[in-house]
Amino acid sequence: MNGLSITTREKLKTVSTPTIASCLYKRGFKNQSIQDVRPLKAGKPTMVGEAFTLRYIPAREDRNPMSIFRNADHPQRVAIETCPPGSVLVIDSRKDARAASAGDILVTRLMMRGAAGIVTDGGFRDSASIANLDFPSYHNRPSAATNLTLHEALDINIPIGCGDVAVFPGDVLVGDEDGVMVIPAHIVDEVADECIEMTRFENFVLEKVAEGRTIIGLYPPTHEQTLVDYEEWKKNQ
Repeated sequence: MNGLSITTREKLKTVSTPTIASCLYKRGFKNQSIQDVRPLKAGKPTMVGEAFTLRYIPAREDRNPMSIFRNADHPQRVAIETCPPGSVLVIDSRKDARAASAGDILVTRLMMRGAAGIVTDGGFRDSASIANLDFPSYHNRPSAATNLTLHEALDINIPIGCGDVAVFPGDVLVGDEDGVMVIPAHIVDEVADECIEMTRFENFVLEKVAEGRTIIGLYPPTHEQTLVDYEEWKKNQ
């Protein structure tokens, strides 16, 4: 597997997560939308990147004193320092936002290292600061408590669950204001191509609906004339 190509990455930046969801559904993938996560701040560019994962387990008091952060091999810190440029750090926080998955210092470091974004099914502390970074970030809600309160960082870059979705290292995440989709790595190129065409057709449909046209026979294009009109429309774009 060659990984996410520049061409496919750029294509995915131009399509929406609803379009990706529909495309994946047609292919039999019904559970690829990470549940109960949202962008910390609207209006940022679409997030696209390969998954680099971090798994938390429930914290146990004897294993998670504050001094644990002094360890150079602490998995949370190692994940921040090894997440490849262009990748998205995806954190399995067991859908528990009572303690933070990370804070603004770690997220800023991740941004400076060239990552494409960060997603957790838990929460972030320093959320207002993270929201103002030029960096796509998704969580469930703000959380002031340190992760050590409830989470122990244990594994890096293994298959995880995030918001009820299986995420494998190398899967491609796309995030916008409607949420975050997980595209299995082995179909990402064909999904990107199909979504480009779906987006083009939907733009045509929106234009016709705005002109007053009925959706019957237009969307989906069950009338032959719709496809004729679409081909003509494409010639003029």
